[in-house]
Amino acid sequence: MLGIVGHGDSKIERRWSDYKYDVDHRMAIQVCSVHKMSTTSLLVLALAGLLLVAFPNTALAQQCQPSGTLESPATGHTCDECCKPGHLYPTYRCSPPVSNSTKAVMTLNDFSEGGDGGDPSECDGKYHNNSERVVALSTGWYANGKRCGQYIRINAKGRSVLAKVVDECDTLHGCDKPHAFQPPCPPNDVDASQAVWDALGIFGDEVGDFPITWSDA
Repeated sequence: MLGIVGHGDSKIERRWSDYKYDVDHRMAIQVCSVHKMSTTSLLVLALAGLLLVAFPNTALAQQCQPSGTLESPATGHTCDECCKPGHLYPTYRCSPPVSNSTKAVMTLNDFSEGGDGGDPSECDGKYHNNSERVVALSTGWYANGKRCGQYIRINAKGRSVLAKVVDECDTLHGCDKPHAFQPPCPPNDVDASQAVWDALGIFGDEVGDFPITWSDA
């Protein structure tokens, strides 16, 4: 009997050892899987962050997609900014969300009579001197004129300036006389007078499509 009992104890010990090994092995696999998932998630997040840094305009595009296209007339004008004959231009009904630091592209506009701004400003039906700090906002930001007469704060190159909203930078229409035969604006455009550029200390070759941030003042 004593010999039989001892033999049974040995089997129990072996079974317990096998069971303990199986449990430990499964736990190790689960821990490894969790570690792999965590590593994969971190890699995905890191890659997404790099894409946003490398291609900031991609993020803007994801927030506001084109709503259609505008085909310019077959006979165009010869100015540098004019629409190309028969060319298709994207149109937008939206603009990126506004925040305390809204990313945008600033362009130069001549709001005076006979300038490249086209018709008088939409907000007040008047032309404005280039010595005035005024802007036109993309259609979505213009918000059907809700920002007319209001001031926005523009930040660039470590400087800040207040500018008055007097017009819409039309993202739906263009290539005609009211729009100085220019294409529709992009959805993230702050079209600013010369006075705004001067106040921000942006001159010469830097004037063009300049990255800025802005907010409601």
